[in-house]
Formats: sequence, C-alpha cells, structure tokens
Amino acid sequence: MQPVQNLLVLYTGGTIGMQMTDAGLAPASGFEARLRAEQLNQPQRTVPTWQFRELLPPLDSANMTQANWLAMRDAIVAGVEDGHDAVLVLHGTDTLAYSAAALSFLLLGLPVPVLLTGAMQPAGAAGSDAWPNLFGALEVLAQGVASGVHLYFNGKLLHGACTSKLKSDAVDAFVEARRPRRGMRATHLPTQLDYRQPRTTVALAIQPLFPGLAAEQLRAVLASGVRGLLLECYGSGTGPTADQAFVQVLRDAHAAGVVLAAISQCPQGHVEFGLYAAGSLLADAGVISGDGMTREAALGKLFALLGAGLDQQQTEHWFTLDLCGEQADT
Repeated sequence: MQPVQNLLVLYTGGTIGMQMTDAGLAPASGFEARLRAEQLNQPQRTVPTWQFRELLPPLDSANMTQANWLAMRDAIVAGVEDGHDAVLVLHGTDTLAYSAAALSFLLLGLPVPVLLTGAMQPAGAAGSDAWPNLFGALEVLAQGVASGVHLYFNGKLLHGACTSKLKSDAVDAFVEARRPRRGMRATHLPTQLDYRQPRTTVALAIQPLFPGLAAEQLRAVLASGVRGLLLECYGSGTGPTADQAFVQVLRDAHAAGVVLAAISQCPQGHVEFGLYAAGSLLADAGVISGDGMTREAALGKLFALLGAGLDQQQTEHWFTLDLCGEQADT
C-alpha cells in the first residue's frame, strides 16, 4: 500500500481518447500530449510521476481479443521489470471488465497494483467522465493501492475479477458483483500460473442455456474445436438434463478433453449442483461449478489456466479454487 512513485500509463485506445471521424468516434493516438496538457490545467491534483506507452494500433475495445490481453500482460510485466511500481491501463468500456478479469489471472503474484480505467464519453466532450476517472485513478495510486488488478470507475475502486458492466450509457456503468464464496481459497499457486510464465491463446466458447436449446446446437459449438466451454445455467446450476441427447453431448465432450464449467445466469446467483437433480446430472456429465463467478471472471480464468498449458484435470482443479478473490465473500 505504498504511494506509487514511478507509474506506467499504458494506453490501449477506447472511448477515453477517441476523436470524431466521418464514420463516427474512432480510436486515436496522441493521448499522452492531451494528458500532460490536462495535468497542467489541474495543478491541484496529486499525481505520481508517470511514463506513457501506447499499444498500437489503438483499439475500440469491442475489437479486443485474447492476443490483445497477452500483449497487455507482456507490456505490464516488462514495465514492472523496468522498475515501475504500478501500471494504469487506459481501456475502452465495452470489454473493460473482461480485460480486468483476464489480467487478474494472467498476473497472479505480480507484486504491484494494476488499475484499469476508461470513460463513457471522450476526453474533452461536454460532461465527459474521462478526466475525473483518469485523475481519480492517478490520485488513488498516489495514495497507495494493494497489489493485484483493480478497476477504477466513477470514484470507486473495484476488484478486477468481480466487476461487470451493467449500464451502456451512464457514468456509473460498472458494479462489483461479489457473491458468497462456497469454494476453498487456494493455499498456493502452481509455477505455471505465475505472472512471469508465458501464455497462449485458447479456443473458448460461452453457451447460455435457454428453453429450446437443442443437443445439435450444443454439439456444433463443441465441434468448433473449443478447449473450454462455459455454460450459463439457470438458477443454481440447472439445465435441460431431461434431454438425454443434450447430456450425452456433454459427456462426449468431457471424454474428449474439453473443460466444461458452469455459472449462473442470475446476477446474484451461484452454482450449487447438488440442490436439484437437474444440476446433479450436469455434474455427472463432467461439468464443474464456477460457484458465484461472473461471466467475465469465469472466461478469463479458463483462458489463463488453459493458456498456461494445464491439462483438463489440472484446469478443473484450479478452476474450482479461489485464486485471487474472484469468489470472495461479500
């Protein structure tokens, strides 16, 4: 919790630095000069010494990919190895919670804080939240932040692996969705999950359950070559298990080495397979519980585990353990 002395500001694009074009708002470079000019306009702000780096090309975060997550991870690790004692990532809001969750698992063990922030309106626009969010994050860092990945937005410091975007057009778009933990906290981490270890991209899919979802549709998703499938189940972890063909698709996929995980569709829900027979049958087919994790956290966790080279059994083991507070108690 020491005040930050040597900050790296990592700019990835997003609304915060967008400029108007003939096609509408688009990502733009050159944000460092705008930030320094604004800092001169706000001399009352307590801001740590910072250096700036852009990841090129700047992105609309709707185009964020796993490769971009890995590029952010590499730039953050390189910055820390160069002596920076914190990193502030400027990012678009559409996938901000996804990136915060993914980085939470890609940077396990990192000894410095990483904050992500962005804006619902571009810097300089009337009523924009860009400068309040950015300078608010800088002031928080100047005061001291615990190590780990955090998201700063609308005056709140949020857990990077517990946050979701709930609003599309309001400055209080993000909320920390912590739910009661029922799993166990990991007492140690395997070497493969250390932040210094390289990762690779992984074919993953998310499948929401809905009335009428057919076994053939699920089989088509799995036939695309995914190594991990996240099922968004009903309630406490139920699905159409009266459909034997549906259950058999899951059994076949698990036997073929696919990691099958489940979270609840309910914003305040968690998976508890033993509560209903329909949930128990999913567990019998090889589906593991994501407890109360958000979609963003569960996806980022699968990506980090499988991308570290863990096999199916190892991934299932570590997925069910709380690694960084993603299943923290309320």
